[in-house]
Amino acid sequence: MNIIESSREYEKWLAKQTNVIAADIRRKHAFMAQGVFPFFRATFYRWLQVWPEVDKHMSQAPKVLGVGDLHVENFGTWRDAEGRLAWGVNDFDEAWMFPYTLDLARLATSVLLAKDAEHLEERPKSVTDALLEGYRDGMKDGGKPFVLAEGQDWLRAIASQQLKDPNRYWERLTSWPQVKLSDLPDLAKERMVDMLPPHCDKPFFVARQAGLGSRGHQRYVAIAHWHSGWVAREAKALVPSAAVWIAGTGRDKIYYNSILKQAVRDHDPYFHVHEHWLVRRLAPDCTKIPITDLPTHRDEHTLLYCMGFEVANIHLGTQGAQKTIVKDLGKRKGRWLFDDAREMRKAIRKDFAEWQKAHPATVR
Repeated sequence: MNIIESSREYEKWLAKQTNVIAADIRRKHAFMAQGVFPFFRATFYRWLQVWPEVDKHMSQAPKVLGVGDLHVENFGTWRDAEGRLAWGVNDFDEAWMFPYTLDLARLATSVLLAKDAEHLEERPKSVTDALLEGYRDGMKDGGKPFVLAEGQDWLRAIASQQLKDPNRYWERLTSWPQVKLSDLPDLAKERMVDMLPPHCDKPFFVARQAGLGSRGHQRYVAIAHWHSGWVAREAKALVPSAAVWIAGTGRDKIYYNSILKQAVRDHDPYFHVHEHWLVRRLAPDCTKIPITDLPTHRDEHTLLYCMGFEVANIHLGTQGAQKTIVKDLGKRKGRWLFDDAREMRKAIRKDFAEWQKAHPATVR
């Protein structure tokens, strides 16, 4: 099965899981043809087909409840219950029981692709060294949430620089097409309204496009005025991980809530899963941090170290993971993560070239 066939079959399966927005899927196809990094981000389902052929020993690695669709742009900020700024992985749409090495390999591959696009300056081998160093330390130490208060000055400075300009942020969010109340799914509407502050003005609703892996899913935002400013709550339709499609088992459990509750984490109080809907607060300080938005002068090695440490925070949520993973890491020699990421980068470039040939009109 090539990338074209894989995408077609996955999208057929996806349409059986949720109400897919066809126009957004077409836009997603266009984005996928514009660069290898967006192509990579949009095709986790394909990764699950290709990676086992690259890493023949994947079945031997201990399994954990992992992120799955992990990459360098799957990190961002939110506010905890005390209003403190926190940082870490902020998208768990594809959470599933994976070999722990999958998250590391996918994150490392994304960093190599980001370096190819000149978004990072670290040497390729140093990239995987930094990720593994952070992951090993996180595993051995038992994890620690990233609260950007005391002791995290440099990471807080990076995150603070990337917080969205409020005027531009709200101008863009309020410009999305408005949706009639009658066109909103009842559960999504109820949960968004319930999570708005009490006594805010009557909200209006928009349909939003965002992300790449989940592009085509229904996404709605309730926006209202409260105390002279905007507030917003988003509802996004969730589907089971692409691992369900690969397995063909028909099991449709969504692990979003489970992975959030189990991880070593400073929780976002405005982040909830209701059946097949994720409902959360949207705000300029609650956002992903694109790799292209990072400041020119930054300590990339330490940033990558923290990303690896954060992966450990998540994997430690699986009972017994610490002991088995530390033992397994001790057996792995040489440049296993770098070699894995390098081979996956090669496979992704091959698929991307095939995709561009099939979608020439969308290439810029």
